[in-house]
Amino acid sequence: MYDMACYHLRDLRSLKAVNMKCVQWSLALVALALAAPTAPAQTPTKVGIINVQGAILATKDGEKARDAIRVRFEPRAKDMETRMADVNRLKDQFSKGANTMSADAREKLSREIDDKQKKYQWDSEDMQNELQQEEQKLVNEIGQRMISIIDEFAKANTFAVVFDVSGQQSPVLWAANGIDVTTQIVELYDKKFGTGGGAATAAAPAAAKPAATTPARPAAAAKKP
Repeated sequence: MYDMACYHLRDLRSLKAVNMKCVQWSLALVALALAAPTAPAQTPTKVGIINVQGAILATKDGEKARDAIRVRFEPRAKDMETRMADVNRLKDQFSKGANTMSADAREKLSREIDDKQKKYQWDSEDMQNELQQEEQKLVNEIGQRMISIIDEFAKANTFAVVFDVSGQQSPVLWAANGIDVTTQIVELYDKKFGTGGGAATAAAPAAAKPAATTPARPAAAAKKP
């Protein structure tokens, strides 16, 4: 449990408080079934990939929400770290003085350590649950809007399918370089929904990229370290 609290403290300090492991978007296996544009008739042919988790965090909304989560939870995470250090100090005191303490003193110190550890575990679990709720809220709010952007972009650019490669169970093992649309989707999202952004359309065509090849997962970077 101590490791869990420290893990989140490190994330908060690096402004990456969102633990996206609790979120599994169905885009990992779902192909966006896209209707061809009306006139002229055009059959969707392109295939694209997107790192939805990374895209959510990269948007202006994602950055703002992540900062708010950090401000809210960082003091509690630091407090948890201080409390665990206190428990470790008492354990060290008990270990070094076990042979010289009276039976009553050993029992009293042992109870104190046990009580502090239990309270730490309860409070740590409460913090994790609250943090996960905030993360889920962040992903739901931004994710729903992002789906609409992906849909508009894919239809306008005749994509037949767009896969999410951010999940651990992504079926995409390899992909040609240049089909990752994460950056374009983030830019279009910010134009349409970002603070001060205009009502941009997702119809802008994707920029041409080199035809070199590279594994899909590295191309869809921005996973949590």
